[in-house]
Amino acid sequence: MKNDKKTEIKKQLIACFYNGNRPAIAAEIMVSVVLALASVAISRILQELMDTAAMAPGAKPVSQLLAASGILICFFLSFQLLDYHAKPRFVRRAMQQYKDLAFRKMTEKNISSFRIENTSGYLSALTNDAASIESGYLTGTLDMINQIVNLIGALALMIWYSPLMTLIAAVITIIPLIASLLTGSRIAPAERKVSEQNAEYTATLSDCLNGFTVVKSFRAEKEVSELFEKKNHELEQHKFRRLRVMSMIGMIGGMTYILAQMGVFFAGTYLVLTGHGLTAGMVMAFVNLMNNVLGPIGKLPGLFASRKAALGLVDKLATALAENTGAEGKEEVKILKNGIHLKDVSFGYEDDKDILKNINVFFEAGKSYAIVGGSGSGKSTLLNLLMAGSNKYRGNIEFDNTDLKDVNSDSLYGMISMIQQNVFVFDASIRENVTMFRNFPKPDLDNAISRAHLSELLDTRGDDYRCGENGKGLSGGEKQRISIARSLLRKSSVLLVDEATAALDADTAYHVTQDILDLNGVTRIVVTHSLEESLLRQYDNILVLRNGRIEESGSFDKLMQNNGYFRALYTVAQ
Repeated sequence: MKNDKKTEIKKQLIACFYNGNRPAIAAEIMVSVVLALASVAISRILQELMDTAAMAPGAKPVSQLLAASGILICFFLSFQLLDYHAKPRFVRRAMQQYKDLAFRKMTEKNISSFRIENTSGYLSALTNDAASIESGYLTGTLDMINQIVNLIGALALMIWYSPLMTLIAAVITIIPLIASLLTGSRIAPAERKVSEQNAEYTATLSDCLNGFTVVKSFRAEKEVSELFEKKNHELEQHKFRRLRVMSMIGMIGGMTYILAQMGVFFAGTYLVLTGHGLTAGMVMAFVNLMNNVLGPIGKLPGLFASRKAALGLVDKLATALAENTGAEGKEEVKILKNGIHLKDVSFGYEDDKDILKNINVFFEAGKSYAIVGGSGSGKSTLLNLLMAGSNKYRGNIEFDNTDLKDVNSDSLYGMISMIQQNVFVFDASIRENVTMFRNFPKPDLDNAISRAHLSELLDTRGDDYRCGENGKGLSGGEKQRISIARSLLRKSSVLLVDEATAALDADTAYHVTQDILDLNGVTRIVVTHSLEESLLRQYDNILVLRNGRIEESGSFDKLMQNNGYFRALYTVAQ
């Protein structure tokens, strides 16, 4: 099933190169044919000129040859102009459609699938691999067409001139050609190795840049530099091996060129001198035609190998897009009416190492819940399961009596919003970050901004203010309010909050939490480390997790009266 899906995706990716591109491809094929014929015609004119200069019998007048040359140049320039317009359009449309489809396929994955994958592979596929596909498959295919037509046209004229000379040329070039073909087969695995190593290099570079603050605070510059240098060395080593293979192909092609040119020239001279019906002009034309044969012979093995390597990269991307795309549920949930019920839920990221153990709890629709507990108690893991972060749990999670595993992920994400400690903000305007580049009615947008307390920020900085890379132009509290506004604008029934205030100062953390508690008609499940009495009293229920189990639950007053684990946590936090 997985292979079938991969094959289908690969077909779709390759089809992207040609959808709407047929006229450009037809134009390029026509250009290749005409230019190849023009190149062959040049050799014919060259022969006639040489024979005219040598006053050979039946030689054409110079004026006639000059007129033919002028017509040929006009044809050549006209079709070069067509190539100037058609080729860039073909490549641009093909690559745009290819990357657009790949990205859409990537976004179709659900959260649980995407979390276990290495994003550097996609970064590499849509940057470096895409560049290799553009040169190796798209422009390479067009070049292959040109070279093949050149080769066929030149061979046809050579055979017409002298089958014997053509046979001599074939014998001279056959051994280097076989060597070139055998060497070319090594390009595809070399290209794939470079692609895989580039993904690792990209991942390391991303880690080093994103962890810059940690690197500096731990004075780990030397160690991190060594880590980067190791990956950089490995990448360049694989690129070096790929380049060496390509250089070998070029060297063999160059050797073939020299041997064939010299061999044909000497053989042709011998045939002229021994009276085999050849003229000096024919020999010169034949030598010139050899360029049209040797060029393709030298280039085609490399072009075929590069094309195969490029298709290997398409196959690699199709494999990644087909992975971790299990069967989707068909049930849809839109608005939480009754609540979320967890029945005997246990879960662990590793076998036999459960993080959550026999969780039984009912989150009633429209109410607010705080989840507290020590580090590693399973708080964030619980929210992750509610967002369908994994389907490998045991027990049942039901949304209004519909099992989570039966729910379509798109409808689930339409009903649930999540605010995390690190809110991702695009380098775009505040409004665009709230709307996530979608269109909403202005009254709805203004209401969400107002309720999330972003109006003052917009008034101060203006609608066109750009937030900077990952929101570096905003404070932590401002980014959290953008996340709240997103949830309000989407009118999510359920809001999950995972340690959203952990990195904020006490005053900002208090106001952000209060903003969340003030949301009416929304089921709020808040994982918090902050045990602020005035806030905890406002929750409808508090769940206390310990070692993956619900140790206690109830209102703030009830838990304090129990004099149990919660009271110990609260006392330590004061």
